[in-house]
Amino acid sequence: MSDSKPTSNENDRLGTTAAFPYDRMTVERFRKTFPRARWNDDLKAWFVPGKTAARRFDRWLERERSQTETHADAKGRDAFVFDPIGSKYLRRLDSHLEVVTPYSRTVVDEMRQVPFASWDADRRVWTIPYRSYEALHQHWNRIEEAAKRNEPVERKKRREANRGSEKERAARVHATERRRRRYPLDPENLPPFGRPVMTSNYGIVVFLGSDGEPVDPEIIHTSYSDVPISSDSVWGRWRPATHAELVATWPARPGSKIEEGIWRQPTLAELRVARKTAGSRERRRSRAGG
Repeated sequence: MSDSKPTSNENDRLGTTAAFPYDRMTVERFRKTFPRARWNDDLKAWFVPGKTAARRFDRWLERERSQTETHADAKGRDAFVFDPIGSKYLRRLDSHLEVVTPYSRTVVDEMRQVPFASWDADRRVWTIPYRSYEALHQHWNRIEEAAKRNEPVERKKRREANRGSEKERAARVHATERRRRRYPLDPENLPPFGRPVMTSNYGIVVFLGSDGEPVDPEIIHTSYSDVPISSDSVWGRWRPATHAELVATWPARPGSKIEEGIWRQPTLAELRVARKTAGSRERRRSRAGG
């Protein structure tokens, strides 16, 4: 929401610079709390004088955040009453909402796009504050449809229907190919090795290198038919990106045209989802190892 930085550069006075997103009512509350604060046009921030200015501003900011969250939660509760989600997969508690569904990759991907949604591994539920209700509502149709598809009875029906089918064989081939952790690349346009990039088949990965081994055209046809590659493509080795690598990755420039290819710079939305996925994966491994 803001930033504060101790300084003594304004007229050699001790104090702190304070910045926060503009809102008329917030500014009025700030001026009432800090009547000696002055706007610094060069820094595009407020200057609050005093030896304890930074500490006082941080306390004020924490109160503002708490009040903002309380107000947003109240609006979310009102939105729920006005337009409630009626579903067996959603629980309404006094303090928050809970989503309980069968496991589904689609559900996980959708929930990770809901602000402040968090996974409770012990209780195996998603918890969502009321301030995120409108965002949850936007994703709910896809969440509920995926949950219904992954009910045990429905999964059993699909397994029986697909047994021995071409679809089942194709899924097995795809899973086997993914475990090989290889990807066809254009030898004239290799991705940056050691840096997360976006792919169409496997999401964000880190390519480790390529030894120039040519790709069998039959494999391209069966497993990579949607990848825009040429007949002289070569294999590249990859691994999943770590959470730290994803946090350090700059997204594609906002507003820039996204050209689908073998690889590209990920968008901010794609990075956010990948960061949550990587964080959950690393926490699971840490608990299993501990």
